Amino acid sequence: MPLETAVLTPEKTVLTYRLAGLGSRCLANFVDFIILFFAIYALLTLILLLGVFTEGLFSGFALGVTMFISSMSPFAYFIFCEGLMNGVTIGKKMAGIRVRMADGTPITFAAATARNILRVADFLPGFYFIGIVSMFVNPRLQRVGDLVAGTIVVHENRVGEAFSVAPHRVGIHPLEHAVGELRNMTDGQYYVLRRYCDRFPELPREIQNHLTDSVWVPMAKNLGVQLDPTIHPLYLAEATVMKYGRARGML
Repeated sequence: MPLETAVLTPEKTVLTYRLAGLGSRCLANFVDFIILFFAIYALLTLILLLGVFTEGLFSGFALGVTMFISSMSPFAYFIFCEGLMNGVTIGKKMAGIRVRMADGTPITFAAATARNILRVADFLPGFYFIGIVSMFVNPRLQRVGDLVAGTIVVHENRVGEAFSVAPHRVGIHPLEHAVGELRNMTDGQYYVLRRYCDRFPELPREIQNHLTDSVWVPMAKNLGVQLDPTIHPLYLAEATVMKYGRARGML
């Protein structure tokens, strides 16, 4: 029977995630390390050829770069993939799993950095021994890196309608003109609405509808945002978050 973990959100909604077991995580790591092997091999071959064709002029430099890339590439790959791709690598995508914060929110870049730097500790004394033991002795199947970073690895929730992750980071949302001036909006409302936008794409349909009706619709009425039946409520919520956040320097 698959292990699950339940998270109570600030909106008082219980979300259940199916924890990724050893098999799916090993599959994801196998794919990722195969990709890393060929990528590093190709790059190092290019660097070594550079040393040959320059008649040793850059051989010392090439050797230093080779050693640096060999040691740092695995860490950089996992950190940047998980930190910038919402908790997935190519291998995790293929295995249908994702890294999240322990409270169910998207992983932060700092957490991605911490959990992957500590792969060294998980690997000791060899073949991920400590990491595997750690997974078997805690209820959330967390390895050492997960425990320190406060992360979990879960199976993807499959939802019928696809939405992209809320794009309220930079730029101007094309629907900002439709949300008004937002003069009555507070920072508290901004943070609640931002969490709604962050969570929405990965929630089951019934919870999406519940949060829209209980969080966004009343807030839109309070702010004077006119909801249009031809526009999905999420898009107007994202426009509201982006417009208010940029005006207050909070993006």
